[in-house]
Amino acid sequence: MFTGIVEELGEIVGIEPQGDSVKLTVRGPLVTQDAVHGASIAVNGVCLTVVDVKDESFTADAIKETLDKSSLGALETGSKVNLERPVRLSDRLGGHLVQGHVDGVGEIVSREPGERWDVVTVSLPPDLSRYLVEKGSITVDGISLTVVEAGADRFSIALIPTTLALTTLGHKKPGDPVNLEVDVVAKYVERMLGDR
Repeated sequence: MFTGIVEELGEIVGIEPQGDSVKLTVRGPLVTQDAVHGASIAVNGVCLTVVDVKDESFTADAIKETLDKSSLGALETGSKVNLERPVRLSDRLGGHLVQGHVDGVGEIVSREPGERWDVVTVSLPPDLSRYLVEKGSITVDGISLTVVEAGADRFSIALIPTTLALTTLGHKKPGDPVNLEVDVVAKYVERMLGDR
């Protein structure tokens, strides 16, 4: 379980194809401080299992399912990625409950710069729109964000200076893919009401 509060902007330093999967090597000095084999680290919102830790980097396998359902397959050596370690029970929940299970891939549609912030519009797979409400939570590339406007096929978010400076969303441009995870509470409510 994660909070969507990005701890570090890491970098892809190696991609090793392995048939229908890849082994990613990610540089992240902060998140590797206490990482061990088998630990979880969210990479652009995708929960990956650490295979090895060495020289401030970790390796993780991304299987076909992960590559098909997320934007990780579009990463290249040198790509910047958002990194977050799992939340500890003693930590504050600064964002919202994030599982690291991507629900779909959206695309940056537009950016409107403000004086100190940007309003970004993101496309949304139609089957996810029912989970979004204005002022609700969504995870974009692993970042816990508040929905400004929610539409049938897109939504907008406002990015504060900290988010622009410390995450991949400060550098993404129209056409770039982003991983989306809707609020898991909304999915459970839908399931419970549907079973009635």
